[in-house]
Amino acid sequence: MGRYLGGQCKVCRREGTKLFLKGIRCNTEKCSFAKRPTPPGMHGMRRASKPTYYAIQLREKQKVKRSYGMLEKQFHRFFQLATKSRGVTGRTLLQLLERRLDNVVFKALFASSRNQARQLVLHGSVFIKGKRTNIPSYLVGADQEIEIRVKDDVKKRIKERIEVIAKERGVPSWIDVDNNNLKIKIVRLPEKEDIVLAVNEQLIVELYSK
Repeated sequence: MGRYLGGQCKVCRREGTKLFLKGIRCNTEKCSFAKRPTPPGMHGMRRASKPTYYAIQLREKQKVKRSYGMLEKQFHRFFQLATKSRGVTGRTLLQLLERRLDNVVFKALFASSRNQARQLVLHGSVFIKGKRTNIPSYLVGADQEIEIRVKDDVKKRIKERIEVIAKERGVPSWIDVDNNNLKIKIVRLPEKEDIVLAVNEQLIVELYSK
């Protein structure tokens, strides 16, 4: 599975918004975007010309794709799945992205970033209905129960991490979390309104529809 290995802070600066790719650090004075909110590169400080409509569409797609830590091929596959599903394509795409297993672990506060949540999944620490699931892109469904099974020392670190992360962000209403047993229950499927990141999904649909 391909993955982006470049600098995370450069991604936020390129997209012009905080994507919280480094978790808790993004809310501290160490955040690179807070220090330099300009695009990376030697010409980043120059005044940018008015972007074309295509550039606006592209930046919106890149912002969402990078927020979920996906490469182009993976993201496009989700878009194709959304076009074949019932409902409005843009909203369905966002719902599918939110239903990714690594995102659910992240939203439950068991990880400070989606990348950290992805590692938990890949290392075989996540179980759904008692069965180990190590596919980060696995789509969770309503009423499914998810459990994190790790050694006691790792479990202790996760619980300590939860206390810190909870001060910065809360758990969305579409999932129910048992912090003591590190369990998650999907109460309902997520909607666009549950997404914290400001997204204009219609721009992404228009971009891919060309």
